[in-house]
Parts: sequence; structure tokens; C-alpha cells
Amino acid sequence: MIQISPAPERQERLDGITVFVEVVRLGSFASAAEHLGLTRSAVGKAMARLEARLAKRLFHRTTRVQSLTDDGHIYYEHCLRALAELQAAEAQMESGQHEVTGRLRVSMPVLFGRHCVAPILLDLARQHPSLNLNLSFSDRPVDVLAEGFDLAIRSGVLGAESEGLRARKLVVQRKRVCASPDYLAAHGRPQSSAELASHSILLYRRGDRINVWQLPDATGRIVDMSLASRLQLDDLEAIADAATAGLGLAWLPEWLVRERLRTGSLVSVLDDQPGATLQCHAVWPSAPHMPLRLRLAVDALVEQLPKVVEGIPG
Repeated sequence: MIQISPAPERQERLDGITVFVEVVRLGSFASAAEHLGLTRSAVGKAMARLEARLAKRLFHRTTRVQSLTDDGHIYYEHCLRALAELQAAEAQMESGQHEVTGRLRVSMPVLFGRHCVAPILLDLARQHPSLNLNLSFSDRPVDVLAEGFDLAIRSGVLGAESEGLRARKLVVQRKRVCASPDYLAAHGRPQSSAELASHSILLYRRGDRINVWQLPDATGRIVDMSLASRLQLDDLEAIADAATAGLGLAWLPEWLVRERLRTGSLVSVLDDQPGATLQCHAVWPSAPHMPLRLRLAVDALVEQLPKVVEGIPG
């Protein structure tokens, strides 16, 4: 049997990644050296070669502790994903399992999930008949770990509730200020954010939380705008319906009103002013191994969700 060994340079790269991950995980060159059965000098040289190849400094070095630079943090996340992929591939090869099987339980916001996320995941289920897909639609920020979700889709800034989770950015959502042609004919078209105070405003409110509009002030800086409103609804689609009926101005995701804008039942205003955007992430429990069904779902969302949100034909 002919055995093909990795090229020395490629093998050195893989070894360097393993050593780098262990240094970060254990907090020092000495601890990594002891864990890997190497000398501290060998670990130091491996890290020096890695930094030279990347042309980036990965560590802030002191006499006792090594902490990551910003570049080091970014590279560490990539290394973890790469090693997890290799481990998952090895586990799959060892088990002989090539079919995507098992249950995937996913939580997502109601409207964004229904319009944008669910079609992608349902297509994934169509491609893999042995995949059991369980989709849950809720605007409540679920506790992924406590409630047993394999994956959650979250809009907005990730906070302390994401502790113990891995995350991957999926898409950035743009929002539009819009109204019906009849409303604008009767009340005028606002030319700046400052003029919104004299208009009827449709606000999204859920419980005690109001979705504050974020638009530029006179200096062009994005600020929170406290706008009075007599109409407050807890469903974005109902707000779009109210705006279409001529009841006021609404601030809504572009993907939700794209068809209404195309047909002219809604008109976008303040288009020459930059507005705040809303980031969307996939989050899942942090674990050494990422199941194939989870990886495929996240990869499908990363690839396809921007096209859905932007209205680009698939």
C-alpha cells in the first residue's frame, strides 16, 4: 500500500494551529508545552513561526501570561471552527454516517422566521429526508441552553444572554421609513428626521418595550428618537397594514415592505438619510463537536439569507 504523507509545510501549519489553540485554552506557553509533551522553547518557536507566516502579532506577551491581540482573537475563532470541522468529519467517517439525521430544534422571530428563515430550513429538510426539523416561532428571546434549542436566530446586538453560546453573523437588515401615497398627499412628505414629530407615527411596542426609531440628527449622527404615537402595535405586519391604510409613518424592515414598495401601496421617505441597521446572528450551544445537521443549517443560512433579505433571485 502506498501511503501519502502531508507535505512538511502543510503539516507544520496544522501543528502550529493545534499548539496555538492549546496556548490560548490553557493561558500560557508553559502549560501548553506540558499538555502537549513539548518544551516551552518548541512552543515559543511554533508561535513565532505562526506569527511570521500570518504577518500578525497574535499575543500580548508578559513574563508570565500571554493574552490575545484583536488579530489573535479573530484567528482563534477561525482555528476553533476549522478543528471542529475536522473532528466532526473524523467522527462521521468513523461511524460510516453520511446521511444527515437527527433532530434540529430551531427558535426564530415570528415574522422574520416565517418570511426569511423558515423557507431556507424547510428546503434543507427537503434535501435530507432523515432530518427531523422542529421550528419554533417566538419574538421572546429564548434561553437556548435551558430550553433545549439546537439553534436560535437573533436580531440585534448580542448581549449577556449569549454566554455559553457560539455565534455567527448571518445578515444585516436595512429599515425604511414609509407611508401610503394618500397619507403623504394629505400630510406632506417629511424632508428630515426633525419633521417626524409633526406626523402620525406607528410604533412597535411589545410589553413595556417600544422599538425606538434610530435615525440621523441634524449633524448626521444616528440617535434614538422618542416619537409620540397614539397607535402602538406589537406586530410588524399589522403596522405595515396600518401604514398602507394611510394611518401614519412606519419604520419597518425592507424585506417586509419590499413588495408594497414595488407596487406603490407604500412609499419610502428620507431615503437620502442613513438609518440604523439591524444585525442578525445564528447562535448555538458551545461544544467541542458541531453536529453535521447544525453545521449544514448554519451554512445554508449564511449563504442564502442575505439573498432573501436583499430580494436577490436565488
